[in-house]
Amino acid sequence: MTADEARAELSRLAALLESANAAYYISDAPELSDADYDALRRRNAEIEARFPDLKREDSPSEQVGARVGDGFAKVAHRVRMLSLGNAFDAGEVTAFDSSIRKYLGMSASDPLAYTAEPKIDGLSLSLRYENGVLLEAATRGDGSVGENVTANARTIDDIPDKLSGAPAVLEVRGEVYMSHPDFAALNARQDHSGGKRFANPRNAAAGSLRQLDAGITKSRPLRFFAYSWGEFSKPLAETQMGAMTRLAKMGFATNPLTKLCAGPEEMIGHYAEIEAQRATLGYDIDGVVYKVNDLALQGRLGFRSTTPRWAIAHKFPAELAWTRLEAIDVQVGRTGALSPVARLMPVTVGGVVVSNATLHNEDYIAGRDARGQEIRGGKDIRVGDWVQVYRAGDVIPKVADLDLNKRPAETQPYQFPTLCPECGSEAIREEGDAVRRCSGGMICPAQAVEKLKHFVSRAAFDIEGLGAKQVEQFYLDGWVKEPADIFTLRDRYGSGMQQLRNREGWGEKSAANLFEAIEDKRSIPLGRLIFALGLRHVGEAASNLLATHFGTWSAFETAMTRAGPKEGPDWDDLLSIDGVGVVMATSLVTAFAQENERASIDRLVAHLTVKEAKRPDTSGSPVAGKTVVFTGTLEKMTRAEAKARAEALGAKVSGSVSAKTDLLVAGPGAGSKAKKAIELGIETLDEDGWLQLIGAA
Repeated sequence: MTADEARAELSRLAALLESANAAYYISDAPELSDADYDALRRRNAEIEARFPDLKREDSPSEQVGARVGDGFAKVAHRVRMLSLGNAFDAGEVTAFDSSIRKYLGMSASDPLAYTAEPKIDGLSLSLRYENGVLLEAATRGDGSVGENVTANARTIDDIPDKLSGAPAVLEVRGEVYMSHPDFAALNARQDHSGGKRFANPRNAAAGSLRQLDAGITKSRPLRFFAYSWGEFSKPLAETQMGAMTRLAKMGFATNPLTKLCAGPEEMIGHYAEIEAQRATLGYDIDGVVYKVNDLALQGRLGFRSTTPRWAIAHKFPAELAWTRLEAIDVQVGRTGALSPVARLMPVTVGGVVVSNATLHNEDYIAGRDARGQEIRGGKDIRVGDWVQVYRAGDVIPKVADLDLNKRPAETQPYQFPTLCPECGSEAIREEGDAVRRCSGGMICPAQAVEKLKHFVSRAAFDIEGLGAKQVEQFYLDGWVKEPADIFTLRDRYGSGMQQLRNREGWGEKSAANLFEAIEDKRSIPLGRLIFALGLRHVGEAASNLLATHFGTWSAFETAMTRAGPKEGPDWDDLLSIDGVGVVMATSLVTAFAQENERASIDRLVAHLTVKEAKRPDTSGSPVAGKTVVFTGTLEKMTRAEAKARAEALGAKVSGSVSAKTDLLVAGPGAGSKAKKAIELGIETLDEDGWLQLIGAA
């Protein structure tokens, strides 16, 4: 990295981190995950260490928190509220101890004790008491100036209004947080009242404390752990542990997991113990804080610009957490796939409360495939196990590992169901398929609902006013059981107005608009209709390919019926379409061969006018309507490009030579296909001849 590149990168990092700090500390709506934020801070520090002369005046390494937002009076902290340096592995903890000893001139054998306590994931708060009476409460802000939230702090039961036996002046510092049960209850109330849900307990606690109306704060179940102090007129004790004991006697809640450790080995051991209990604590933590126990040594060590030398936070991996697997549920999807889901004791992972995780399929749970062979990633996962879950970005949480040492003795291997949990139909697993599927089709309510949601999705029928939520409710009410029912709603309910407009959320105008929107969708492009059927392996792009190839619904339906035996010219024609393979073709013909599904499709199409697919203008094309086969090595274009060009000119491209082949384009290395073409008397051209024929030479 050059100096100019470093200068530009430091500018970029400063802007990113300033925005992230404002979102986290002022808006209580983080833009970055903890891992991403820590990574940006570390990159900034590394560049500054390499180019110290380029360090900016507004360097993120010199900042704590964020400036105070509007709406609150400002409070200047008599003693700055600093942040902590971070350690991310055992090696960095050992290095922290070594740096302390080096600074103090201590040898490796000299006794040096530390306290180790959970790092609460909440909002920092400073409480100022004078003569034992609470006078002022302030948030950390930027470390120098915070927000005056005294009225709000007085509503928190864990914060005493008066202290007994306290020094004349004492600033008690700690963390405001919200327990997991209280967080779940708060979000339930938010849902009921139509309010905004909170992403995690930290956001909920911060947003609740920073309310301009203290009445709102009072209605929120906030708690407080004390862990340090700011200004004082008389020391609380000679040690960190002694001071914590003194705060507890004054009436403050202090963390019971705080432990005195003789050195890095015990510190790291306690870290592991706390991490193992993380899911059962009932509140969020994101690491363990180590502090030199001797307060006189803390005084000698002092502070850097934004962090104390005598303390460090050993952070948990941001995207990993241990929790208990409480149940395994099986969900049934649109295609009948039985998908196992882990129901977990809620735990915050990467800033999001996780209570569910995917378990992929039955082999993954069992740890073995259908033949009894161990599979990669398989775990023999059982209800009651302690599992490590992970997530990254917006990825669905997954199980990364399990702790067999904590497995309850009474657990049994999980038995994957062989009957659909929704309709009781047999759940079949075809050879070579890792997924078991319900055979019930549209009689299975789970499949029916998911198919209906897919049917009204944006890329399918996209009926205005009839989204996934509405169509699911109509299904539960018995109004719509299959797609065709949507187009008979008006006829089945008289004018179609009375029953619908009497429902909650509907009125005469919205009901009229819905039926008008349904009428507008009776005319539908062929590609959209094929996609809306929700056939397995047939996505939006493939649906449009099929539409372009067959042109009309009649041609498509006839071809799917005739291709049913999976042999013959119609089957070959289906496979000749670029982008259609055996798996997709099998799914298509199977759907049209199943009596119930075919009947449902026929009932739907009876209510529709299916628009003919627009096909390329091939007038004047020398290959329109001809079947072309490419073989050998093409040197001036790729095989995919050649097929696309031929199809755009109205030709059908096949992968095999037969009596129906009109033209073979043979490049170097052509083998059996060229030989067969000669035997059948089929016209054969080289690549140059082909390009000349289509006018591309």
